[in-house]
Amino acid sequence: MAAAAAARRGSSLLSRCLLSRPAAAASPAVPSALRRADGTQGLLPGILQRFSTAAVAEEPISPPVQVNYTQLLIDGKFVDSASGKTFPTLDPRTGELIAHVAEGDAEDINRAVHAARKAFDEGPWPKMTAYERSRILLRFADLIEKHNDEIAALETWDNGKPYAQAANIEVPMVARLMRYYAGWADKIHGLVVPADGPHHVQVLHEPIGVAGQIIPWNFPLLMFAWKVGPALACGNTVVLKTAEQTPLSALFASKLLHEAGLPDGVVNVVSGFGPTAGAALASHMDVDKIAFTGSTDTGKIVLELAARSNLKSVTLELGGKSPFIIMDDADVDHAVELAHFALFFNQGQCCCAGSRTFVHERIYDEFVEKAKARALKRVVGDPFKNGVEQGPQIDDEQFNKILRYIKYGVDSGANLVTGGDRLGDKGYYIQPTIFSDVQDNMRIAQEEIFGPVQSILKFNDLNEVIKRANASQYGLAAGVFTNNLNTANTLTRALRVGTVWVNCFDVFDAAIPFGGYKQSGIGREKGIDSLKNYLQVKAVVTPIKNAAWL
Repeated sequence: MAAAAAARRGSSLLSRCLLSRPAAAASPAVPSALRRADGTQGLLPGILQRFSTAAVAEEPISPPVQVNYTQLLIDGKFVDSASGKTFPTLDPRTGELIAHVAEGDAEDINRAVHAARKAFDEGPWPKMTAYERSRILLRFADLIEKHNDEIAALETWDNGKPYAQAANIEVPMVARLMRYYAGWADKIHGLVVPADGPHHVQVLHEPIGVAGQIIPWNFPLLMFAWKVGPALACGNTVVLKTAEQTPLSALFASKLLHEAGLPDGVVNVVSGFGPTAGAALASHMDVDKIAFTGSTDTGKIVLELAARSNLKSVTLELGGKSPFIIMDDADVDHAVELAHFALFFNQGQCCCAGSRTFVHERIYDEFVEKAKARALKRVVGDPFKNGVEQGPQIDDEQFNKILRYIKYGVDSGANLVTGGDRLGDKGYYIQPTIFSDVQDNMRIAQEEIFGPVQSILKFNDLNEVIKRANASQYGLAAGVFTNNLNTANTLTRALRVGTVWVNCFDVFDAAIPFGGYKQSGIGREKGIDSLKNYLQVKAVVTPIKNAAWL
């Protein structure tokens, strides 16, 4: 498709794609499989209705993709789980079955770790030249592009995110990430350092070994790339556990990795549940490293299991309650649009969502009214439909959690400006919801909701908002909106977070590191810093006799 191909040639900066057009602009082209026999698209008659049950009431579009991979991938082969058990993966548009997927448990983790250990200790992958590893990753990126629309449809079907987002932004970002790490593969090198004496000293950077990786459901394929890319570039082998809500895209992508020439056993994928497969992976004595993305509470469990087993190194990318600070010199219309995107993108299911919108008191009332108007225009419906901005939440558990938080907001005295209920009577759709007059001590201002609920807080002083923004257990990200360079510089240095976006939000690039302060995690994903997660540092010291120089 021309639109998708153009996007793949473009930048991987997420917000550039989403903010460069008005909110109501047409989405990229719908796949030909979604068009009716008469050539028209499978959309509502006329203009798609906004923020109404009509947008989600009609029969869902049939996804233009088949589910071909539902087994575990162990040692290069798709196999059933040892127990023979399966679990259902559901369509969040309807709550109905997509497919039954093999349910891995501790025995399957053992099989996968054994395959990964053998591939690392005896197989060709770590002994292969870095250039050859790079070529395999480049071929994989090419295959991702070739299957772009098929992968995007799987992601939308399994997750509920808009197809245009998956096809024109996320899948191309996976290809970009893989090319980025392919470029690093043959540029990982050590040092020769001088010593105070007649010794030759080398500092080697070696692959860490078998990496266990646990990915979340909100960005399944992107998180696959964030983790698998640097691990493979450094010469490691991988056992990856998918989220039970979204197992399909990682299985498909892993098949493409092997098609690109990846040796058997280098990447193994086990679908299953956290308390069984996830816990077995985090506590496995033959896993050298664990990387986890998910909630802070689960991250603490992963960290404890790693410590209690073999003290394996741990990378954690966890929750957030990111402040988005709008100063009184802001262009209010632009600030409203950016704050709307910062919170509602991906159905609000983002760890770095700008979920605490701090607005200066001088523009507060105007901002709230315009934020309400923008939310009422938000297009909610079947994510396969052209023009839809917001699909369903991931599952009934998350759906009900969000509705409970909305009730907490009402009960605590926050002003429900708009939304506050489910949308339609089928699937997991929730109205875009806004609260004003939110206070710092309210649960909706303190806890991660992970849904389309915007909390707008008022402030009147720069020092005040810095203190309040930092008064959180989280420190993942923040947004700053101001025309004053001194104000921007003050805030970027004062905010205790891993990423600060100034007059933008959700700008993600392969080279930009991402991770958090405080209880938002340990370590960084992406960029050069991510390589450090998958390397050991070794010093080699050799005496020198009759050295010509030291």
